Amino acid sequence: MAVRNTAAPPTPWSRNLAEPKMHETAFVHSFSNVIGDVRIGANVIVAPGTTIRADEGTPFYIGENTNIQDGVVIHGLEEGRVIGDDQNKYSVWVGKNTCITHMALIHGPAYVGDNSFIGFRSTVFNARVGAGCIVMMHVLIQDVEIPAGKYVPSGAIIINQQQADRLPDVQDQDKEFAHHVVGINQALRAGYLCAADSKCIAPIRDEIAKSYTGNGITVLELERSSEVSSNSLGAETIEQLRYLLEQGYKIGTEHVDQRRFRTGSWTSCQPIEPRSIGEAIAALESCVREHSGEYVRLFGIDKGRRRVLETIIQRPDGDVKPATSFKAPASRGNGSYSSSNGNGNGSSSGKVNDETVEQIRQLLASGYKIGMEHVDERRFRTGSWTSCKPIEATSINQVISGLEECIESHQGEYVRLIGIDTKAKRRVLETIIQRPNGQVASSSGQKSFTSSAAPYATATASSTRLSSEVVEQVRQLLSSGYKISIEHVDERRFRTGSWTSTGQIQASSEREAIAAIEGHLGEYPGEYVRLIGIDSKAKRRVLETIIQRPNDQVSSSSGQKSFTSSAPSATATATATSTRLSAEVVDQLRQLLAGGSKISIEHVDQRRFRTGSWTSSGQIQASSEREAIAAVEGHLGEYQGEYVRLIGIDPKAKRRVLETIIQRP
Repeated sequence: MAVRNTAAPPTPWSRNLAEPKMHETAFVHSFSNVIGDVRIGANVIVAPGTTIRADEGTPFYIGENTNIQDGVVIHGLEEGRVIGDDQNKYSVWVGKNTCITHMALIHGPAYVGDNSFIGFRSTVFNARVGAGCIVMMHVLIQDVEIPAGKYVPSGAIIINQQQADRLPDVQDQDKEFAHHVVGINQALRAGYLCAADSKCIAPIRDEIAKSYTGNGITVLELERSSEVSSNSLGAETIEQLRYLLEQGYKIGTEHVDQRRFRTGSWTSCQPIEPRSIGEAIAALESCVREHSGEYVRLFGIDKGRRRVLETIIQRPDGDVKPATSFKAPASRGNGSYSSSNGNGNGSSSGKVNDETVEQIRQLLASGYKIGMEHVDERRFRTGSWTSCKPIEATSINQVISGLEECIESHQGEYVRLIGIDTKAKRRVLETIIQRPNGQVASSSGQKSFTSSAAPYATATASSTRLSSEVVEQVRQLLSSGYKISIEHVDERRFRTGSWTSTGQIQASSEREAIAAIEGHLGEYPGEYVRLIGIDSKAKRRVLETIIQRPNDQVSSSSGQKSFTSSAPSATATATATSTRLSAEVVDQLRQLLAGGSKISIEHVDQRRFRTGSWTSSGQIQASSEREAIAAVEGHLGEYQGEYVRLIGIDPKAKRRVLETIIQRP
């Protein structure tokens, strides 16, 4: 199908009938609309359902390697321009290696710098987003300039420059995620171009036809795309090479035979130091040919000597796979378990230690099923675990073999062992056995769910990690019939109150509850962790108390918030105090929070005070009285020498319920 490229319509402000200009390597889906003077660079992908309309504001520029995803709208006002990196005027400028993700709106005048990421349903209008910024989901950026390298959390509304200047810096894991998305879309672009090319797609269709046996089971993976002249590398592998080189990464390759593959004993191929993509392809082809019948993998190396986009591109059957941005799963080993193998951990590959073996043995002896889950470091913070291949085995040998396979397939990730009571349909054990640094553990992060799993409930009511006050709070919550859960947040998101729940703790005794809480403290070192008490009948919280802070200090009352007089007496001890606010203002804050009102701050200098030209510093996202006081005090310090007033807003009626000046010049 032809791409819908349309000239700009004649209008009172322009009659030039400009048409889009697209680089020959770009892919623009036929279900997208591109209108007017839109300049699309090399290797750009424009997904289905997008609208790029330069009929009012014009021109638009989209830099190389950028991806514009489904549902994105790019438009501009007739008035207003931004200066692009080429020093010319544009209605919309989108730099290179940038991701504009699903349903985002970029409305000119707008500038989005190189290597930036704009999340789902976010809006950029009359604003500049600097290079290397990460903008998460459902964000509004208007009338401001976001400095380079800043992180904008989900749901943020950035409408004045002071808010923009206070944004936190992007972290390394955020940069890696953005590069990963660019790499994925480059592979998609190559795939779409191949699908539209009969010379490229015909061999793949032939392979599909040949890949069915008599019983109709596919025996070849459908992952090959366009071939190079030597027919030894797929188009997506070449695309990955090109992307790594363009991003300034060094290229590495490794190989391993089938026997050593199970133990992860990879050997480096000859170093690749190419001066062009052609030399890189030739060196990679040489490694593949030299190690025919072995696994070969490709990866990039950043300036910090860390690996990115590690991908297996050849397997022992000689089949060369196209590159993807994920690690390919390892083949299941045939090694059997032997308790006398001499490596001291009770496993043929050394991936499982004695304590884990003993846990597996006791779970099987009790008739429980075994499961495994894995998660990368980014998703670990949200608890988004993914199941490994199910284990239907009942022998310890087979279970350990399956467990080793999961660990081998997900190196650099968290892996945890699950015990499942199939009759009661509940979990009796969760214990992390591998962490991203390669450390194989058995008890860290362990969580026991039921008293029938006694061998795994190592924590006692006199916890070694929790203070006596927290233990007493847990005891009283349970005795009062309340539910318990845990929430955590890192230092950056703590300021916006973006806590993440780990789910309700299913504990039938005080001992199990303490063990589960300690497990969560171990899972989230360096973060804030708070204990939540929930009245399930009234469907409300009766307690919020921070029990761990980023410096690994485990506390019991700091940040505590009690919601109801029916809460356990031990939980209603802490009160919020302020060194800068009067008792009257603290009481006003308390009443606003208790009434469900939203809080914000406005400020004005002496000259504008006479005209009532107040400026808002944005809504305060606080989940406790203590956090609200800290935020208000921070604004007082920020606007010294000005009038500052406290605003209370009824979110349902959408009206102000309080305006009171709390600082004068």
